[in-house]
Amino acid sequence: MSVPARAYLSIGEVLSKLRGDFPDITISKIRFLESEGLIEPQRTPSGYRKFTSADLERLRYVLLAQRDHYLPLRVIKENLDAMDRGLEPAPLTGGSAGPRPALGLATVDGELSPSNFAPSADMRLSRDELVKASGVTDAALTELESFGLIAIRGRHYDADALSVATAVAAMSAFGIEPRHLRSFKSAADREIGLIEQVITPLNRQKNTDSKARAEEVSKEIAALSIRLHASLVRAGLNRPR
Repeated sequence: MSVPARAYLSIGEVLSKLRGDFPDITISKIRFLESEGLIEPQRTPSGYRKFTSADLERLRYVLLAQRDHYLPLRVIKENLDAMDRGLEPAPLTGGSAGPRPALGLATVDGELSPSNFAPSADMRLSRDELVKASGVTDAALTELESFGLIAIRGRHYDADALSVATAVAAMSAFGIEPRHLRSFKSAADREIGLIEQVITPLNRQKNTDSKARAEEVSKEIAALSIRLHASLVRAGLNRPR
């Protein structure tokens, strides 16, 4: 979707908005940060820079990291790359030395909400980042991939891969290995098939509303299926013996 014309800022307007917090900022400084690849404003047909609000916030982050935390541009660029890939950058003050992936598992009354089943394409992790963030071993990751529990998307792993790997790493403390989890994948595939049966008629309709409705229905049923699964497991564990 295109951005309305006045959603863009000129370089002079960006300068004005930043100058209150960063009195020393200049147009030359902004151009230098662009040349270093820290920002990438779009251009008008005549070649003038046009900045979005995201560009402005990116500049604020860069200038703050330089002024208050003395971070070199290389480190700032690494942090920006982490944010672009859906990770949390390394804290500006102390803490972890590197970026951290963050799992967003919103719940409603203790249950996963439908929003948890929206596509999660923003996060992009390397293999090393996935291993480090989840706590799973490289060997276990190879097994999980061979059993179809985790799949690489292009050249990166996504938030779903991180969620699966994190759960597997936690379960390994109880002696549960990846090979024990193939039944989880089979069960998930059957649930996915059931959801697809329900939404297929909606997807066949040639209008935007039906496509949006199909997406919402799939997320609702997915959340309900997890609730049902949890209830059945809980009931089984609490059954008198």
